[in-house]
Amino acid sequence: MAVEAEGLAPGEILLGRGWIETGWPENRMPLAADFNDVAPENPVILIRADSHALVANQATLDLAGIVQDTMSPAGGRIERDETGNPTGILIDNAMLLVTGMAESPSEAEIIKALSVGSEIYAARGWTGMHNMSADPTHAPLMQRLDNEGQLPIRIYNAFDEEGFEIAARRDYETDTITNRAIKIYMDGALGSRGALLAAPYADRPDESGLALRTGSDTLSLLISARQRNVQLSIHAIGDLANHRALNWIESVEDNMASAPPDKRWRIEHAQILQKEDIPRFGELGVIASMQPSHAIGDLHFADDRLGLDRLAGAYAWRSIIDAGGMIAAGSDAPVEVGSPLIEFYALITRKDLEGYSGPGWHPEQAVSRAEALTMLTAWPAYASFQEDDLGTIEPGKLADFTVFNADLMTISPPEILEARAVMTVVGGEIVWRAE
Repeated sequence: MAVEAEGLAPGEILLGRGWIETGWPENRMPLAADFNDVAPENPVILIRADSHALVANQATLDLAGIVQDTMSPAGGRIERDETGNPTGILIDNAMLLVTGMAESPSEAEIIKALSVGSEIYAARGWTGMHNMSADPTHAPLMQRLDNEGQLPIRIYNAFDEEGFEIAARRDYETDTITNRAIKIYMDGALGSRGALLAAPYADRPDESGLALRTGSDTLSLLISARQRNVQLSIHAIGDLANHRALNWIESVEDNMASAPPDKRWRIEHAQILQKEDIPRFGELGVIASMQPSHAIGDLHFADDRLGLDRLAGAYAWRSIIDAGGMIAAGSDAPVEVGSPLIEFYALITRKDLEGYSGPGWHPEQAVSRAEALTMLTAWPAYASFQEDDLGTIEPGKLADFTVFNADLMTISPPEILEARAVMTVVGGEIVWRAE
């Protein structure tokens, strides 16, 4: 993969986003050395699509003062070569060592991203999105754009922790924007080995992931959220991260019987679970907010990271539902493509886009088409406290629905991937129509 650095002024920082290992030569993460020849004087920072890892070139490492004896920060990791020198790969909290050097986007750029992004997702057939890790400073901009008619779909925001007060006060809401949640992170991602596991990684036995939070600060936040009716979405991918999150939720529930009961805690991803934790979602009323396409993208490397045994608790849709749990299915865009058709296909096939399913991939965890539809409609409505108005097409509810050019409930799985949205309706208004 060629890296172009033409047009950069001396000292200008190149910041990019979106690379993944499978798009890089030799299926590996890029290293600082890959950019040193093309941009020897300009800092280069490329952030992985899931925002849990980045690669920086040597100019960036020099500017940040990252050298052989620089310690990895808590909840982060500086990757090193066999001699102990930093490779340029920074995982999770270690990214903060360099990301502050890049210039923040302007208000005009943020407005354009919000407007264009919502139009893209309307064209793909989404009537709404649960906007995770939303920047609190974007809240007034979203309100303004919606009032100007530039945000065609519904938005349910879960802000970074700094947006707690916005969620508690329900500031900057409109008829299609809801602000009542925040998102926190327990661990990192599986691909970059930041997911917190109960046992070491199969392909790196000296590592078991990163813990991004401690019990004391998290319990305090859960209590505050419970008291002020703020929904908490907890990012947890590894089995130990999920186990701890469920323990902390259970601890708060056991000691706050007098608080408002309708909390609807969410665990975002719930990707790898220990067998004994699966029924706890239903028992505790915790919503598993999962992204089906992760199961078809990760199947090409999850076995390497976890080994076959732990795949039994990975992307366990069928098991969670059968144990009484609820799954709000989404896409995790822009980490994934962000197509409801791909998510629906993934749920019913548990295969990648070419129809492949790897060994030990547990096809029995696939769900029926009716369940897949519920996971993409009614249960996300419940997960955002909007089940009285959204999630099903029936008298008395808002007219949010999508028209596709094929019957997804009857066509073959490959044909689902060839289908397309032809009309998206939000609140009875056609917000997008195919030409």
